[in-house]
Amino acid sequence: MGEVAHMAGMGLMTSVVAPGLVLVGRRFVPWRRLPAPPVLVLPLFLALHSTLTVAMGRTDFPVPADLALHTLLLAAAVWFWLPVLQPRPGRPEAVRAVYLFLAGPSLDLAAVYLIIAGEERAGLAMIIGMLPLGLAAVVVMWRWIVREDRLAERGRWGHGADA
Repeated sequence: MGEVAHMAGMGLMTSVVAPGLVLVGRRFVPWRRLPAPPVLVLPLFLALHSTLTVAMGRTDFPVPADLALHTLLLAAAVWFWLPVLQPRPGRPEAVRAVYLFLAGPSLDLAAVYLIIAGEERAGLAMIIGMLPLGLAAVVVMWRWIVREDRLAERGRWGHGADA
C-alpha cells in the first residue's frame, strides 16, 4: 500500500504542488527570468519524469537518495509549468493548451509501463494523481475559446477585433 501512496503523491506533486508553487511564488520569484520554451521543456521533462517514475516505482532508494530524486522531480515540475502559468508575452493560449494536451498522456506513459511491469496499483495511482493536469488543459482550452469568442463578438458589432 505504501507504493500506491508514494506514486499517487508523485503524481500530485507534479500536477498540483508544482503549479501551486509557481502561482504562490508569482509575488516574489522572478519566474519570467527562467528560460522555459515549451518546445524544450516538454521533451526534457517527459524524459526526466519517465526515468524517475520508473526508477522510483521499481526500486527502493535510501532516504537521502529518495529525497534528492523527489526534489529534482519537483524542481523540474515547476519548470514544466512555467510555459503555462508564466507564459512569455506573445505566446498564444493555443500553445499552452496544446502543450498540456500533449503532456497529459505522454507523462502517463511511465505509469503505463509500471502497470505492464506488474505494478498495477502503483501505476494507476500515478495516473490518478496526474488527473489535475488534464483538468488544467481543459481550463486553459476553455479560457482560450471564451477569449476568442469575445473577440469575434466585438468584431461582429463593429468594435474591432483588437479592442
